[in-house]
Amino acid sequence: MELITMHTHSTFCGHAFNTLEEMVEAASQAGITAMAATEHFPLSPAFKEYSFASMPMSKLHDYAAAVRDVRGRYPHMQILLGCELDWLGENEDRGITPDSFADYDIVLGSVHFIDGWLFNSSRCKDRWTDIDPDEIWERYVDLWCEAAASAMPYTVMAHPDVIKKFGYYPKRAKLSGMYDRMAEAAVAGGRMVEVNTSGKFTACGEYYPSLDLLKRFQQAGVKCTVGTDAHRAEHIARNIREAYAFMHEAGYREVAVPLVGGGVRMMPIE
Repeated sequence: MELITMHTHSTFCGHAFNTLEEMVEAASQAGITAMAATEHFPLSPAFKEYSFASMPMSKLHDYAAAVRDVRGRYPHMQILLGCELDWLGENEDRGITPDSFADYDIVLGSVHFIDGWLFNSSRCKDRWTDIDPDEIWERYVDLWCEAAASAMPYTVMAHPDVIKKFGYYPKRAKLSGMYDRMAEAAVAGGRMVEVNTSGKFTACGEYYPSLDLLKRFQQAGVKCTVGTDAHRAEHIARNIREAYAFMHEAGYREVAVPLVGGGVRMMPIE
């Protein structure tokens, strides 16, 4: 079964460790047939204290050109031009229109900020000790559902329950209702989701999303792809095959593979 990863980062984003060329070469050596370069799209100037978390606006043109260049030099691979676009809610002031991402093959939708707090960053982790996980999970799910059902040009909702990264959870009884809401929002927005393998290597020790949440997405008819969220070349293919098995356990029998130029093909899980 061919290997794909629809979520990767390079030094263009400022906090990864390998160049785009090195990431693509590592993917080629690992036997990956389709990958998406998905740098963090520039944030609003209102979030300048978190500039380390996204690509500078000044690099957008060079980034797109670099992806097209490397695509031409690795013709045996499908290399998508993409980005990871944060949901900023009422703070959105970047002038995004339906045409803003016309040249992109894939746009990952992400929720990394809760009321101005970059909750999944180790630089901002201390705040977790002063909050009620139940309340912050509720707020996260509210924002995630807004994003998933919004008019933003998201192709795939990335790492759906990344809120669990540092191992903080609400009372389990509340998760079921949250998961139902997330599945409904994904359907309402016509979104795909991903199994993001990077969560396995964080404090929570689980893929994003959890098996229970992934089952809700599957039962709701939400298509699913796979991303490694690699920020290092050695992680480019990490646990892709295991992610396919995880999807199968959740009830999926096909993996969604977004395509250069738009559209998606479905690849059977063997």
